[in-house]
Amino acid sequence: MPHRVNTESFGFLITDISRLIRAEMDRAIAEAGIGVTAGEARTLSHAARAGSVRQNVLAERMGVEAMTLSSYLDRLEARGLVVRVGDPRDRRAKLVELTEDAGAVLDAVALVAAQVRRKAAGAFSSDEWDALLALLKTVRGNLAGQRPQEAVA
Repeated sequence: MPHRVNTESFGFLITDISRLIRAEMDRAIAEAGIGVTAGEARTLSHAARAGSVRQNVLAERMGVEAMTLSSYLDRLEARGLVVRVGDPRDRRAKLVELTEDAGAVLDAVALVAAQVRRKAAGAFSSDEWDALLALLKTVRGNLAGQRPQEAVA
């Protein structure tokens, strides 16, 4: 017996939007000639958001495998955009930190992201867009309250 699934439900909509935004960002970053791949750009963005962060925590926050993140970091480190330093609290762990040179790349990524947001917003007024963001932040907060803080920040 076939099951009916509501593909217009909250979870499906959020998943579809996330997939579409990621695909659009990937395309736009490739076309922008920033000099990093979309995965590397996401890594820089997440590292900027997190500050000095352990590699394993960064991989978890990004939703990627540790080996995938390690490949991104290898290339970013070779370009002088990140450094990996020993964690003073645990000699076995490495912290990822941005270098000053990462700022220019992050600025370029921010311009691409702004274009993608404008495309996503379409005919929304700025008030409508702000209201949507406020609602989504409330949903995130509702769900984050049920998880350890480190996994959300």
